[in-house]
Amino acid sequence: MRTGTLLLFLAFISTFCTSTLLAQSSFGNSEKSDFRERPTFGLKVGANLSNVYDTQGDEFQADPKFGLATGIFLAIPLGKFLGIQPEVLFSQKGYRGAGSILSSDYSFKRTTNFIDVPLLLAFKTTQNFTILVGPQYSYLLSQNYTLKSDLGDISQDEQFDNENLLKNILAVTGGFDINMQSVVLSARAGWDLLNNKGDGTSNTPRYKNMWYQATLGFRF
Repeated sequence: MRTGTLLLFLAFISTFCTSTLLAQSSFGNSEKSDFRERPTFGLKVGANLSNVYDTQGDEFQADPKFGLATGIFLAIPLGKFLGIQPEVLFSQKGYRGAGSILSSDYSFKRTTNFIDVPLLLAFKTTQNFTILVGPQYSYLLSQNYTLKSDLGDISQDEQFDNENLLKNILAVTGGFDINMQSVVLSARAGWDLLNNKGDGTSNTPRYKNMWYQATLGFRF
């Protein structure tokens, strides 16, 4: 990912974390706000900063793009310091780029819409801070490709019947939660373990998704 965009995204996370911790200190650490030994359900909404990578050295290069991330989570305690946290998210990923051919400038953007189902092992180090890591199953719902150039604009919703895309993808993801009573600030990073090219007959450039994610959640 481009350094400037990544630094901007990380600065947003850092600022949000700092403000959350400062606000949290004013509430104190009461027993009532310690959710570690209680099953809880929650909603979250935020953003992905995503791009693609290729472990086989392909020359395809792209820039990161922002997308929506929203869904539900369930915290299942296995004791005070350990738990399981499954989530179901609608998650937009993809990439963008720009270039020039024969003095004609162009830009492109691909947005992929997934249902992500991470199954996370939660290490509840304190009542305010949880480390999470685990596998993730992703199902590709749809994708849109947009091309803008001096010759005109093209926007196309991909039809999977004509593409041998891999729609069932395994990934690994991890990050942390900051818990402020019923408010949960989450940061994640994730990487696909499988590329999108199916059995190899697709014309789509071979790539794997990678993303950073920041969300604000509410626990019930």
